[in-house]
Order: sequence, then C-alpha cells, then structure tokens
Amino acid sequence: MNASIELGLDTFGDITAGADGKPLSHAQVIRNVIAQAQLADSVGVDFIGVGEHHRADFAISAPEVVLAAIASRTERIRLGSAVTVLSSDDPVRVYERFTTVDAASNGRAEVILGRGSFTESFPLFGYDLSQYETLFEEKLQLFVALLEADRTGQPVTWRGTIRPPLVKQRAFPPTQSGSLKTWIGVGGTPESVVRAAQYGLPLMLAIIGGDPRRFGPYVDLYHRARQQRGITETLPIGVHSPGHVAESDERARDEFWPAWRSVRERIGAERGWGPTSRAEFDREVERGSLYVGAPETVARKIAATVEALEIDRFDMKYGSGSLGHDRLMHCIELYGREVMPRVRQLLATPAVTVAEA
Repeated sequence: MNASIELGLDTFGDITAGADGKPLSHAQVIRNVIAQAQLADSVGVDFIGVGEHHRADFAISAPEVVLAAIASRTERIRLGSAVTVLSSDDPVRVYERFTTVDAASNGRAEVILGRGSFTESFPLFGYDLSQYETLFEEKLQLFVALLEADRTGQPVTWRGTIRPPLVKQRAFPPTQSGSLKTWIGVGGTPESVVRAAQYGLPLMLAIIGGDPRRFGPYVDLYHRARQQRGITETLPIGVHSPGHVAESDERARDEFWPAWRSVRERIGAERGWGPTSRAEFDREVERGSLYVGAPETVARKIAATVEALEIDRFDMKYGSGSLGHDRLMHCIELYGREVMPRVRQLLATPAVTVAEA
C-alpha cells in the first residue's frame, strides 16, 4: 500500500464559460489557471501540470510561461507540463525553458514529454507528420543527452537526422541540483512503455477511458523492460485521468456531464467516433476512468487505482470544456482538503479493492 502517494492536478486550460454562459477569452482563462494553481498550492496539492495545445478550445500553448507565472505566486507545489509535445519542439529549447522554470521555482520544475494526442502543432511549426515516430525518438535521445550533461557537467555531442548536430556544446542554465525530473507520457502503446524504460525515465500513463486495471500489463512490461536493461534505480509510475469533485455524487455528475459531453462529441467528430450518451458517461464514472463524485467516492476510486496498478502518483485532470472557473476552484479545494487526506488514509489501511471503490 502506497500511503505516501503523490497527488496532483492537471489542466489543459479548457476555454470555460463566464457567468453569462459565453466563452471567456483565452487571456482570462490563462489568468484563471494561475489562480487555480495558487489555490492548489494553498490546499496542499503536490503537483500542478499544464498541458500544451495549439487549437481554439484550449488556452495554453506555452506551458513553461504559465508555469513561470505560477512559480512566482506559489511556495511548495511542484510544477510541470502535461504534456510537452517534444516532437514539434526543439529539445535544447525545451530543456532550457524548463531549467529556467526550475530556477525561478527554487527546484520545483518537472517535464512530462510526449507526442501529444493532437497534431495541430506539426503543420504549425513546419513538421511533417510522416516523420511522427522519428521526430520523437531522435528528439528524446537528444533530451536525455542534455539531462546526462546536466548531471555530469560535461558538454553534449549528438548527431541525428532531424536537426543539426551538437559537438561539445552546453545548454543553459543548468539545474542547481543537477537533475530535472523528466517523465514520458504514454497513451497506451507498448512501444512507448518500453521506450520510457530503456531511457530510465519515469512513466506517466494517460488513462482517459475504460477500466484502469487494463493498464496493468503495461506496468508489468515497464518493470520487465527496466530489468532487461539492468536498470536497478527505483523509478516512479504515475496515472493521469479526468475527474471532478463536488459535494455529492449527483451534483458532481450533473455539473460535469454537459461539459464532458460537449468535449467528447467535438473531439469524437474530428476522430470518427460515434455519439456519446449519458449511459456511457455513467459507466465511465462507475467502472471506468472518470473520477467524478463526492470526495469519498473520488478518494476510494483513486485509492483503488493506486492499489491495482501500484503507482506512485495520481494526477486528476480537472475541468472539461465550458465548466466554469468557480466550480473548478471548488473542485480543487475539495480535492486538496478532503480527497487527498482520505486517499492516504485508505491506502494506510488493509486492501482497498476496485470492487469496493
């Protein structure tokens, strides 16, 4: 049982609605995200993750800038991306931006690297989607080389096919500690799980639908791949899943359902999915990967996932679509003040099974 579990929150900066029901500006949403992170810090949340998107329905395209603003207004909460789309960025610049956030926050920065579930950034920055795999693989190689250089203080020499080589060069600023915590975000492919293990990086599983226990084989694969590589260092595993907390189960579902449906149908139309239904939503809440309900309900479900997958961190992606700022603030407060202590209490007692949750 992992009673020392880290419990965080993630946001994509969804374009929310104001009191008049109209969408807020991107600028106001970003200011609201900063306020939400301040509240998360004050109620004891361990981590705040900020997603990167380049489309109209999300406000945040430059997570590091938002994180720097959050760093100046918080004291203890760890700060990171959720995720950084490394494939369409430059690894050296990503490294330098996050080490800058690390300096500004007095060592609280993390980065979660991924390929992203949206592809708008590829044409925006001039990358060919036919190189989807090569871009991520080579850029990850370079990023890991930068991490090693930070650890050892030695310059980097690297050569690939997707950018000019580096020959005995350094990136600045280095971290003060000699380490920038770097995760690999994985949406469900075995190859990505093995890649994280091969590079000796922590694994963050994005589980946004279905029974979380179905990711158990990926956790086992990660451990086996690490053993085969001779990696003995203990590396954390995390889970990112959506959720919403309110005073009662009924209220949480009623608040979350309309916004979740709107997002699900908009993205589903882009990807060729069929229409959703309230019955599908309720199934995901009851037996899937939506952590929606009163504090006790959400805490039990998180504890069950932690136990089933033997993870070290759980990040709840709060907010969805137009769900308003006031409700998000209340959700954050309940998560920090009631859900988190209850999760740790449950994990400190004998088995909390998925069935019980």
